[in-house]
Amino acid sequence: MNTHGFKLGSLSLDNPLVLAPLSGATNLPFRLLAKQYGAGLVVTEMISAAGLCQGGAKTIRLMQSVPEEHPLAVQLFGTRSGWMAQAAALVQEAGADVIDINMGCSVRKLVRHGAGAALLKDFGLIKEILTQVRQAVTLPLTVKTRIGWKPGVGEIFDLVSILADCGVDGITLHGRWAVQGFSGKADWSKIARLVELFPGPVIGNGDVTSPDQVVRMLSQTGCAGVMIGRAALGNPWIFRQSLARLENRPMMEPDLKTRFRTAGEHARMLRDHFGLPKAVFMLRTILMWYTKGLRNSAAFRDRINQVKDFEELMNILDEYFVELEAGQKMDAEAAAG
Repeated sequence: MNTHGFKLGSLSLDNPLVLAPLSGATNLPFRLLAKQYGAGLVVTEMISAAGLCQGGAKTIRLMQSVPEEHPLAVQLFGTRSGWMAQAAALVQEAGADVIDINMGCSVRKLVRHGAGAALLKDFGLIKEILTQVRQAVTLPLTVKTRIGWKPGVGEIFDLVSILADCGVDGITLHGRWAVQGFSGKADWSKIARLVELFPGPVIGNGDVTSPDQVVRMLSQTGCAGVMIGRAALGNPWIFRQSLARLENRPMMEPDLKTRFRTAGEHARMLRDHFGLPKAVFMLRTILMWYTKGLRNSAAFRDRINQVKDFEELMNILDEYFVELEAGQKMDAEAAAG
């Protein structure tokens, strides 16, 4: 089991934990938090190659970075090999450390245009894209993909030699078929099989929701790294906890102060990065992540749902924290008494 980092081409990673690209979530503020809490590699939201090549301001903003978050992978999607290569060159010029090609997103909007997981139905186009991207850049090149489009169609095991021949340095495999979306259960045995077949590092992905599952995926599949996605939302300390488990150190659960300090820090980073009112709009969802499962969280969600002022949101968060602390103290006194 790999408890240390691994190499992607010429890039050495400190540990095997990778933050997944999540649309609308893995923006710069959240990537910085994940890095602060121990992620070895962070990945941008998926970025349109066409948008980058056409100079789209919103698309370029998705690639915005700061030195503290590196090493950084930028994930590109698209279907035109020329644009994919040109976009990859722009990404390299912007200072990214890894270029990742999205061949796994099963969202209908993307698939309808032949991008994301739909590429698995056209190995010829995959080869064309990867060949041109590899010629355009010297950075480590990875792909994020699924087991296949569906059983018997576009299976990753039939694609391994093409990926290796095209100079792909690493593969992230989500253990589901594209047609499954996120339904059913991720099949980690397929990740183990790919580890045996592909000469470079394989990063496992799918249904990793706890530090224990990080350890289990590494030991069961032999993968070099583990990609954590939805389980990190409102829970960036999953990286620190996972590192503790891998190193046989005590694993600390975040107390209320840590949870609310992190939520407040995330809120202020969003405000500084996106400005108002966009940060407020985003925070309605993000604060729900941080308070999920806590006492009276439904009432808290109802309170913040219509709020449009940042300071008011922060005041409501502070009030909720005080309320939870008081409840916790009462529970302790009742248990002791």
